[in-house]
Amino acid sequence: MKAKYLLIAIITLSIFACDDNSGTLGLEMFPGSDQNIIGKSTTFNVTTQSEIADNVFAKTSIGYLGRFTDPNFGYYEASFLSQIHCIEDFKFPPVCNLNDEDDVNNPEAIMVSNEIYRTELVLTYTNYFGDSLAPQHVNVYQLNQKLDKQAAYYTNINPSDYYSSSDLIGDRAYTAVNLAHSDSLRATDTYLPSVVVSLPTSLGQEIYNKSREAEANNKDFAPIFMDMFKGIYVTNDYGDGTILYIDQIELNIVFKCYIRDSSTGEIYKMHDEVTDSTGYSYRTFVATKEIIQANSFKSDETLIQQKVEETDWTYLKTPAGIYTQATLPLTDFEENLSQDTLNVVKLAFTSYNQSNDENKYEYTMNAPSYLLMVREKNKESFFINNEINDGLTSYIATRGAVYTNQYLFPNISQLINICLAEKAAAVEQLATFGEISEVLGANGQPVKTIEEWIKYTMWDKVALIPVNIVTDSNGNVVGILNDLQPGYTKLKGGLTGSKLDLDVIYTSFGNK
Repeated sequence: MKAKYLLIAIITLSIFACDDNSGTLGLEMFPGSDQNIIGKSTTFNVTTQSEIADNVFAKTSIGYLGRFTDPNFGYYEASFLSQIHCIEDFKFPPVCNLNDEDDVNNPEAIMVSNEIYRTELVLTYTNYFGDSLAPQHVNVYQLNQKLDKQAAYYTNINPSDYYSSSDLIGDRAYTAVNLAHSDSLRATDTYLPSVVVSLPTSLGQEIYNKSREAEANNKDFAPIFMDMFKGIYVTNDYGDGTILYIDQIELNIVFKCYIRDSSTGEIYKMHDEVTDSTGYSYRTFVATKEIIQANSFKSDETLIQQKVEETDWTYLKTPAGIYTQATLPLTDFEENLSQDTLNVVKLAFTSYNQSNDENKYEYTMNAPSYLLMVREKNKESFFINNEINDGLTSYIATRGAVYTNQYLFPNISQLINICLAEKAAAVEQLATFGEISEVLGANGQPVKTIEEWIKYTMWDKVALIPVNIVTDSNGNVVGILNDLQPGYTKLKGGLTGSKLDLDVIYTSFGNK
């Protein structure tokens, strides 16, 4: 018997070994018995179509800022809203009165006066997309409504619900590469590009005064700050060609200070031993990963819709543009393999190379690196619930992991089995109760036929969504987020294009 199983395994693996597009597939162990076990393979067709993804869940710690116009998909604009965090028990350093010996001897007392020198917002980024020298202009508004901690924010959020045009607190012209900084400075390992926006000094003064008031009353300033400064909305009103990926946001309140010796705590004296030396220090309020941040995207809806209506292929377009929906041939499995055991079900999505016309544009978007396959009915809850691919109903493919123009899902047999079991349970429930109350169909009424159940549960549909992967220090996946960077690719398939092959390895028992 062992020799028989080994022969079956070798034959089954060789079926795919001759396929240049297959990659390496494993085969599960067959159950041992004296019955006849036959290893076979077959192929079913998969149909795909493009779908609009105009309101994806936008949980991210990166703020996207700018505008970019693509010749194929038109323009899209990126802006973001963010809260600013205040640490618990926040305090400004004490003011030092040079005529008061206690102040002079207190190393913590460094402020020259109760006056704020400068208030600024620093938007730091390590990466960007597009033209490094395209002129841009950013506006910063103060929010008049808080972002709700319990809400799920999508990319179609309406910023005007949270700010007024009269709430402008700062603006600045910039380019992605700051030519005011020398080449040698930009080449250093510690250099981080940023856009620094001057804010009203009165804003910093108000924050300072409220902090001193809280300190005098023995109150924690953090909740007071969150009430008085509800957040910011950052958007561009000029420029095209650059998107910044802002990963650090700082609100700095700068004040004049006395400089003290780091070891003795004494105030430095200038060369004449009379004038006290002064400098500038600051306190920072930051946007952290725990703080709510929401990105807003606007796209050329006309061109996006035109791409979706193309049927000889499908598209993936980020951010919040187009995803591909695939219809799995589950009926074929029911009709042909219902008595068999699925071992390997392989599905690959091949992307077309960009045409010469597309390559002539200097800043063509790249294809997404990671692709999530998830059931259509779960595509929103997957991100809201911060789920990880489980190899059962959700899978991750990496572009180029096997072939540079392919997203390969080497084995989705568990998904097929789960879908088939779901339908069997639905048929049984209909036979018993005459309806399925958990699934609502037309007019919000429970479905009463299996056809209705299939339609309203999208039973045989999966969504292919570009994503970003978050890993820990050991390389373990700890988060999967919607890909919000500019990118696209065209995939083989479509309603009238080439059908995709779903390659199946299965085992039959008996003389079938």
